[in-house]
Amino acid sequence: MRNLKIPATVLAALAINAISAVGQWPGYPSPGPRTKEGKIDLAAPPPRMADGKPDFSGLWEPARAPGGRGGLSMNGTLPLPFPIPSAPDDPPIAQFFNIGAGFKEGLPFTPWAAQVRAQRKGDNNKDNPDAACLPLGLTQLHMHPQPRKVFQTPREIVILYEANGNTRQILTDGRRLPNHDATPWWYGYSAGHWDSDTLVVETTGFRDDVWLDVEGSPLTSSGKMTERWRRVKFGLMQIDITIEDPKAYTKPFSVRVNHQLMADTELMEFVCQERDAVHYVGKDEKK
Repeated sequence: MRNLKIPATVLAALAINAISAVGQWPGYPSPGPRTKEGKIDLAAPPPRMADGKPDFSGLWEPARAPGGRGGLSMNGTLPLPFPIPSAPDDPPIAQFFNIGAGFKEGLPFTPWAAQVRAQRKGDNNKDNPDAACLPLGLTQLHMHPQPRKVFQTPREIVILYEANGNTRQILTDGRRLPNHDATPWWYGYSAGHWDSDTLVVETTGFRDDVWLDVEGSPLTSSGKMTERWRRVKFGLMQIDITIEDPKAYTKPFSVRVNHQLMADTELMEFVCQERDAVHYVGKDEKK
């Protein structure tokens, strides 16, 4: 069981991720192709469903380029496996705290959004929903150092996030996104369709107070998130994320996050307790 709040400190996030490497059911073999040494062959071709579509099922964690800080623009041709981030400015740790860390000019904030983010960051992020055991922003979850487990059927994809025990559902049964009268949620409503071997996921219907990152880059009810999922190799999943929100950003922007497969381990329990919010301390509350 875990009750430490990951966004409290980079070191805590990295330490928790290191613990995840052992996980539960240690040593029980994951299904999949094996090398001569008996390890999962991460460079093997991606698995496919019965209908021929790529299968994203598995336990995943964020990945980065080996031997350097290649950012979120890394392509799928790099050798595997990828080491996990090891320093605060390594992606995707940097983007987890500031989704615009890889942009030279920063994110294209509207004046309103720039003010909101400055206020949130100035308060040491104490109002991040995570501090109150509320759902994290989807981009925070994409870049979160704790694992996520993907289950896929022809009609839906369900993702179990170890972080805060969050759960997300992506419906792939052909339905359209709901209209503007739908009740808003932290995760909105996600509908996916296939573009060849790429799963395109569109999400709308967000609440007006979503945080894209720990430092509070906003997403509002006028926002839309489009993801393009690709399983490049057996051990590499690549997701391109585009954010559109005319209230918060002057133009759309995109980031890429790569995930590496975690073999022979499982999710751990995570219990969120509101007392963990003491890790978020505003500048006026410091002693």
